[in-house]
Amino acid sequence: MAGTGTADDPWQLTTAPGTSAYTMYRDEGAEPPALVCRVGSTTLTYRLSAIDDLAAWLREQGDWVPLGAADEQKTAADGTVEAWGRSAANPVGGWYGLRKGYRGRFGMYLPPLLEALGLAELTHDARNNRMRAI
Repeated sequence: MAGTGTADDPWQLTTAPGTSAYTMYRDEGAEPPALVCRVGSTTLTYRLSAIDDLAAWLREQGDWVPLGAADEQKTAADGTVEAWGRSAANPVGGWYGLRKGYRGRFGMYLPPLLEALGLAELTHDARNNRMRAI
């Protein structure tokens, strides 16, 4: 993976199907500490704790989990990474996304980062991708 995950040297990532490139970096000085995701001219932010929390949840699942990426305004399919990223049952009690109106797409942008960090395995099909803990 290219980049060190700082604002000056962000991680260079590609969505699971390989169709879109984006960058992410840690902003530990934000309140709360955040992951900043830049997709073209759009900036999304997620809680930095999402990395460890998602990895732990995947280990608990013990098998492949569908990504189920969806915009904030759309309902996430049950049992998906996206649904967990906004569930009241997750460790933060709701959305990992921090920017109102841009809190969705957790299942699109977090899985490739976990794969690049060596925390998860990800399928790379045209649609319906899944991930699991390593």
